[in-house]
Amino acid sequence: MKLPAFLLSAFVLAAVLWDAFETVVLPRTVSRRLRLTRVYFGFTWKPWSRAAAMFRTERRRERFLAIFGPLSLLGLAGVWALGLLLGFAGLQWSAGSNLRPLSATGRFIDDLYMSGTTFFTLGLGDVQPVGHVARLITVAEAGTGFAFLAIVIAYFPVLYQSFSRREAQLTLLDAWAGSPPAAVEVLRRLAARNELDALQSFLKDWEYWCSELLESHISYPAVAYFRSQHQRQSWVSALATILDLSSLVEVGLDGVPTWQAHVTFAMARHAAVDLTQVLHADPDPAADRLSDVDLEELRHQMESAGLTPARSPEADRRLLDLRRSYEPYVSGLARGLMMPTPPWWHRQAVRDNWEVSPKSVAGAHL
Repeated sequence: MKLPAFLLSAFVLAAVLWDAFETVVLPRTVSRRLRLTRVYFGFTWKPWSRAAAMFRTERRRERFLAIFGPLSLLGLAGVWALGLLLGFAGLQWSAGSNLRPLSATGRFIDDLYMSGTTFFTLGLGDVQPVGHVARLITVAEAGTGFAFLAIVIAYFPVLYQSFSRREAQLTLLDAWAGSPPAAVEVLRRLAARNELDALQSFLKDWEYWCSELLESHISYPAVAYFRSQHQRQSWVSALATILDLSSLVEVGLDGVPTWQAHVTFAMARHAAVDLTQVLHADPDPAADRLSDVDLEELRHQMESAGLTPARSPEADRRLLDLRRSYEPYVSGLARGLMMPTPPWWHRQAVRDNWEVSPKSVAGAHL
C-alpha cells in the first residue's frame, strides 16, 4: 500500500464529509476559520462581486448578483462531490488499483472512473473491484454516494424555504416603509393615517423576523447571498431600517411606548452582530449614516408629520450610542454583500414597488 497517498486520500474524504456535515446537518455556528465551505465562498464571491461592480446600471448589476446564490450552491455540491470522487479514487490507487479487467499500468484514471461509476451508483459493471480491500472501498463509496445525493437533494428545499420565509415578510415592508425602506417613512405613513398604535404590532412582527433571520442564516449562511426578487429591497436594508426605527422610538417619541422598540432593537442588533461574524464581513467603525445636520432635518421631517421627537443633548447622545452599536455591522454587511444601506428618510418622492406599473416592472428585469 502506498501510505502517503492513502493518508492524503483519507484526509480529503474526512475534510469533505465533515464540512458537508457542518454545513447541512449541524444547526449551529461553526467558528473555525479554516473550512472548505468558507474558502469556497471566499474564493468565488470576491471575483463575482468585482465583476458585478463593472456593470454601470443597478438593474443589470442586481441581475448578475442574483445568479451567484443559486449557482454557488450547485458549485458547492460539485466541489464536495469532486473531493469525494478523488478521495475514494486515491484509496483505490493506494491499495494497488485492484480492478478487473486489470490495468497494466495501474493508472489513476481507471481508479477515478471506478470511483465515479460507484459514487453515482451507475453500476455499469465494465470495471469491477478485486480483493477484499478494493471491494470494501467500493461498498463504502456506494453508501457514501447514496447518502450524499440524498442529503443534497433534501438540502436545497430547506434553503429555499428559509429564503421564502425571509422574503415574504420583507415584501410587506414596501407598503410600510417604501422602496427602499426608510425608518422615518414608517412613522410618517402611520401618523398620516392616525394609526400610530399599529407601530407596536409592527415592531413585534419584525422582532420575530429578526429572530428567524438570525436562526436561518446561522444554520444556512448560503441564504445570505440570495438577493430579493424586487428592486431596491434586501434583507440588509430591512434589518438596518428596523434598527433605525427602533432606535428613534427608544430615544423618545411623544405618545409612543418604548418597550417593544427596546426588545426589537435588541433582537435586530443581535442578528446584525452575529451575522457579521458568520459571514466574515468586516465591520466599518467609521460608519456614520446620520450627521448632525441630517439629524436636524430628520426631526423636521418627523415634526412636519405631526410627531414630536425628543430634543435634548441627552437624546442626541442616546441616539448616537445606539447607532454606534449597530451601524458598523450593518455597513460591513452592506459592503461585503453589495446590498446598500437604506436612507433614514426619503429626500424626494419615491414610488413604492406596488405602485409601479406592469410595464415598469417588466422593464426592471431587462
